[in-house]
Amino acid sequence: MSATAENLPASTPPSRATALHQKLREVPHRPGVYVIRDRFAKIIYVGKARDLRRRLSNYFTPSSRNRVDIKTRALIDSAADYEWHLVKSDAEAVLFEGKLIKEWRPKYNISFRDDKRFIMVRVQVADTIPRFELVRFRKEDGARYFGPFANAGALRTSLQAIKKQFGLRSCRPLEPTERDFKHCLDHVIKNCSAPCIARISREEYKNRVEKACEVLEGKSREMTGSLQAEMEKAAEKLDFEKAAALRNLLKDLRETSKPMRRFTRKSIPNSINPREDVTELSDALGLVRPPRTMECFDISNISDNHIVASMVRFRDGVPDRESYRRYRITSTKGQNDFASMAEVIRRRYKRLLQEALKTAPELADSQEIPTEALDRLGRSGNQGNPLPDLIIVDGGKGQLGMACRELQTLGLHNQPVIGLAKEFEEIYRPGESAPLRLDKDSGALKLLQRIRDEAHRVANGYNELLLRRRISESALDDVPGVSEAKKKALLTRFGSISRIKKTTPDALAEISGVSKELAERILLALNQKTAKRV
Repeated sequence: MSATAENLPASTPPSRATALHQKLREVPHRPGVYVIRDRFAKIIYVGKARDLRRRLSNYFTPSSRNRVDIKTRALIDSAADYEWHLVKSDAEAVLFEGKLIKEWRPKYNISFRDDKRFIMVRVQVADTIPRFELVRFRKEDGARYFGPFANAGALRTSLQAIKKQFGLRSCRPLEPTERDFKHCLDHVIKNCSAPCIARISREEYKNRVEKACEVLEGKSREMTGSLQAEMEKAAEKLDFEKAAALRNLLKDLRETSKPMRRFTRKSIPNSINPREDVTELSDALGLVRPPRTMECFDISNISDNHIVASMVRFRDGVPDRESYRRYRITSTKGQNDFASMAEVIRRRYKRLLQEALKTAPELADSQEIPTEALDRLGRSGNQGNPLPDLIIVDGGKGQLGMACRELQTLGLHNQPVIGLAKEFEEIYRPGESAPLRLDKDSGALKLLQRIRDEAHRVANGYNELLLRRRISESALDDVPGVSEAKKKALLTRFGSISRIKKTTPDALAEISGVSKELAERILLALNQKTAKRV
């Protein structure tokens, strides 16, 4: 053991390093996910491996330390313990690793820390003519979901083959009609069974959908068996190009239909504790009481004329999705996050106060501060306090200052509010010039990050939804020469048809792909439509 101790860094006690090295004997040669903790039992790194013992040996065998890079050496120096969790395959390891990193956000992990999710397949079997679609979020909407899938490329290839095999539609309409069929080529190339024009009955189509679901679940092997036979037949005929394509498709289909565990919060060991995080946040901010209800605001803008905001509400550290709100910013001109934040704060809490006055008219004549009056009514049991225990705005001093100004105007002088700046995760508080920085591993900061990321997701999703609506329902569709790409570029730049009509041909021609002649044609067509309506 003396030779082992001589090779250890000065910052690592020999007893701890020896214990970590000896623990390797317990690690199996199997695929899985490993978790490394520091001396405070905080998780500092999550990784995956096909062979857990071999991978962990690269960290905790003394002779390996001098061969690693600076970052890995710092990780080894900080390690005090580690644990591992076995999985059935590499794909499961990828999914499990991503789930744990999103939960804990370890300091030495870089990948999987954004809000992107693994891809899934959704089919709403209650629809008249169901279709398969790719999504990244699972909703409680009664639909069937398959996944998540670690290999998106294999999934897309497999899904395309499954649709062709069973004649399933790929068109977007909720319920396609004969009019949609006229513009569809899938039936011509025998990729769709055309239930929209009754080439097959709705019942027969739904039976095909059910069989396709069985393939995705790995319950049916008929499709893989037929592909295997077709591949062997092609090889016998020396058609090696077709055989290779079928081999690759077969590999993708087997990977996609392989049974996979879905990692939920309960299946994740040592997961977050929302209530403990709420208490820790209360202590860190010095609040009078734990913030059981928190509301977070975020602004999202694509262009000067297309700005939205979101408000998400967390209760006891978990999302209260029924209370989420989305806003279109109306009184702010241009990309002004400060003014946009002021508008959404004003609209949100002015409405809450107005609703409180309807249920408790005596508040109108009260001399109490609104926050204290609502607290008193909440304690008396007459009604719940509609105000949150803590307001969080996404941004620094500027956004926080605008939020405080609007709250003061509404009389909400004692309302707790903070700003969370994303770049360095700094917390700004009213009356405090220096920001508060919490430990990156603290549950309080992770709770704030979860709330902020959720608000960011909702705001971006709403912005994309509105833009898709404007693009799909646009007067530009009837203008010759305006493609989908040009239509999107025009609406992104100017925000609406009415704004486009008010501009000049030279301004329209600044858009990539729009010539001066096309710009004049666009304005002429839009103005003619307006004249016809008049």
